[in-house]
Amino acid sequence: MKLSDVQKRLQAPFPAHLVGWKPGAISKDRKRALMLAHIDARAVQDRLDAICPDAWSFEVEVVAGTRLPTVKGRLTILGVSREDIGEAPEGDLGTLKAASSDALKRCAVHFGIGRYLYDLPKQWAEWDDAKRAPASTPELPDWARPDHERSPGGAHLVQAMEQLRYELPEDLDLQREVYKHLKAALGSLHPETGSNHGRAA
Repeated sequence: MKLSDVQKRLQAPFPAHLVGWKPGAISKDRKRALMLAHIDARAVQDRLDAICPDAWSFEVEVVAGTRLPTVKGRLTILGVSREDIGEAPEGDLGTLKAASSDALKRCAVHFGIGRYLYDLPKQWAEWDDAKRAPASTPELPDWARPDHERSPGGAHLVQAMEQLRYELPEDLDLQREVYKHLKAALGSLHPETGSNHGRAA
């Protein structure tokens, strides 16, 4: 088994209940927040265990002289390694364990695990400052959900997306923005295309 054999499975969207939300910015009146989607390190480990349980490893090395606990992580999947830095948050959660979890998630993104979350459209939500949480959980678009969680209208969305390829707006910046979301949506809605297209059923 090679990395290319499992790439699509690694990159597949996570179930909605495994996707968490944190504020990237909070309005001045603290009533609205720009919500950023994320997954935790355990979801990454579970994904790797499900796909290649005996063929992945993760190592960390402490980075000295930094203000916050920081590590360099190296994730190896089926003999291929990717490295990235992990940093702990401020305050009580600022531990080497938190930095290691951050490094694992960052390394995983290099393999496409959870990368689609960066392509989500920006979402502002009502913010409950007392609870330090959104008043209601933001909704994920259909393309950012696994097949079994998608609405029956998914096929129509694919059709509309395909049509949009030939009717892009004239403004170049807008084209780039539409293309980014289009590519992410089509990639997730067609999980069997690409490298796995010719595999046996």
